[in-house]
Amino acid sequence: MVAVIKTGHSLNRILNYNENKVKEGVAELISATNYPMDAEQLSFKNKLNMLLHQAALNENVTRNSVHISLNFDPSESPSKELLAEIADRYMEKIGFGEQPYLVYQHFDAGHPHIHIVSVKVRDDGSRIDTQNIGRNQSEKARKELEEVYGLKKAEGSRLSGAYELKPVNVQKALYGKAGTKRAITIVLDAVLKDYKFTSLHELNAVLKLYNVFADRGSEGSRIYQGHGLSYRIIDMQGNKVGVPIKASDFYSKPTLKNLEPMFKGNDRKRQPHKTRLKNIIDMAFARQPGLTISGLISTLEKEGVAAIIRQNDDGIIYGMTYVDHQTKCVFNGSVLGKKYSAKGILERCGMDVKPVPAQEYFAAPPYAQDKLPEEYFKRIDNRLASDISSVLEILLEPEKSFDYVPAGLRKKRKRRKNKRL
Repeated sequence: MVAVIKTGHSLNRILNYNENKVKEGVAELISATNYPMDAEQLSFKNKLNMLLHQAALNENVTRNSVHISLNFDPSESPSKELLAEIADRYMEKIGFGEQPYLVYQHFDAGHPHIHIVSVKVRDDGSRIDTQNIGRNQSEKARKELEEVYGLKKAEGSRLSGAYELKPVNVQKALYGKAGTKRAITIVLDAVLKDYKFTSLHELNAVLKLYNVFADRGSEGSRIYQGHGLSYRIIDMQGNKVGVPIKASDFYSKPTLKNLEPMFKGNDRKRQPHKTRLKNIIDMAFARQPGLTISGLISTLEKEGVAAIIRQNDDGIIYGMTYVDHQTKCVFNGSVLGKKYSAKGILERCGMDVKPVPAQEYFAAPPYAQDKLPEEYFKRIDNRLASDISSVLEILLEPEKSFDYVPAGLRKKRKRRKNKRL
């Protein structure tokens, strides 16, 4: 069994996450502990208000929500009743036995798992300390429950890796909108929650690893002009397949408008992790003189880093993006420094750096297989025309005259005296 504990600022958000899964038919509420009514009698308002009421007993606790997932080995098939019992025993052992909590069984992954929603404030207003709870109380509880219920042990990375996010099975998702939406949802839920990216391009660097692509459409399209966004499944060659799903159709609403605030916040969050990534790249070159591009990619993969190369139709490399799966951070090479950009890496690998056409620097496509559409060249022409127009305006603008007259030569104005009538 693998336990994952997350805390947050919004009880409404985590409850909506699970309730929307229920609406989609991929989850079921199996128990509501310490609630005044049985699970099947509770409305959404009942579920949320109970948690909000308890959270309001201590407004100083800003990260008041708790979201726990208990994941079981794919070979196991525990019943609904057993899952609810395990959830109760687990919550008791980590100090949440007296808290109100909801247990949802999810069916949207290749292994059995449940989600538990609760609150960090006790009914007397005191706060439950969750610092190091995963390493201490949760780890102890997990081991005890594995023994009691004869569950598969999750020691070591081999077993825990079974619950990592897997790429979308393209063939299975080709047949109809429902399958496509469900497949994309699983990827989005994991990536948007955990990874720190600062642009749509960086987000796509991660999504591509799981056969998903966030698509703005071409510049002249209605979706682009309307600041819209859709999500698509892609195959291993980067070709779009299946039907596009509008961002607003997903319950998490991963629209461009909602992603942009995430871009700003993620930039601050990822800063402490720059040094680790730079050190990994530097050590790769230090240990292996004469390292090639393919050798570098292979070496980084062993450290949990995916290096994504962008090149044009002529095979000229013009960009590098790094996805660090350990810190869940995404960096364009140029953000790390010149040595880590495409040009810097090519030079360190002893390769000739060919000049890249100017077009490649303007909204270059995310995949090497894509051809630059005509819209990209129109965009460049428009920008150049705009720049020339701006320069001409400056050159033709009449000079402003600032005639300076010494104070001693200025005529003094006589003050008018108000005459009283």
